[in-house]
Amino acid sequence: MTKPQDPHQNHLLNALLDAEYHRLFPYLELVDLPIGQVLCESGGNLRHVYFPTSCIISLLNETKDGTSDEIAMIGNEGMLGMSVFMGGDTTPNRAVVQSAGTCYRLKASPFMDEFNRGGAVMRLLLRYTQALLTQVSQSAACNRHHSVEQQLCRWLLLSLDRLPRNELIMSQQLIAELLGVRREGVTEAAGKLQREGLIKYHRGHITVLSRTALGGRACECYKVVKNEFDRLLPALHGIAH
Repeated sequence: MTKPQDPHQNHLLNALLDAEYHRLFPYLELVDLPIGQVLCESGGNLRHVYFPTSCIISLLNETKDGTSDEIAMIGNEGMLGMSVFMGGDTTPNRAVVQSAGTCYRLKASPFMDEFNRGGAVMRLLLRYTQALLTQVSQSAACNRHHSVEQQLCRWLLLSLDRLPRNELIMSQQLIAELLGVRREGVTEAAGKLQREGLIKYHRGHITVLSRTALGGRACECYKVVKNEFDRLLPALHGIAH
């Protein structure tokens, strides 16, 4: 049975105080986001901020020759729209739906009205921004220094942390593009993890069978990101208080 959609399924929205939540609630719009939908191009303006509940949004760094790789992912732990409240107006990265699902979006104007009140909402979003920047910097280090297998393990674990399930629908080609590596490398790494019983992969469906074992195979980058989110946004319950 499908669980009814609720803004509280997004951890940032769930962490708001009652008064803040009730001021924003009338402006929240539930939308379905298909895989591949572009929410913002590099250099573009965001008219909305997005709070995922069951989808994942990828932030992509693109080069002039058309290649791209993922620098961060955003799921039910956070939001897309840092440029809106940081004052930069435009975003340097492309935002694309990596895993289809639902999301609550909010027009930038009422969101900024709430942010500009200062206090709990501002503190919450600045802490989230610091955690997201940790993910960006760690992704760059991981892509430069670690094996494809380690990168894949990190990526799978971060994805599962941002989804209400232990299954991903994702082709090996798309994973390779997100990691900025060759498809053959992802195929080899995924095949090895499947043979060892850590994942099950069939026709674009990836099921993680042992998160503990997968964590043991990942590089330290996953724990660095996770620990920073846990430190800055502990359980994302009551952090705004």
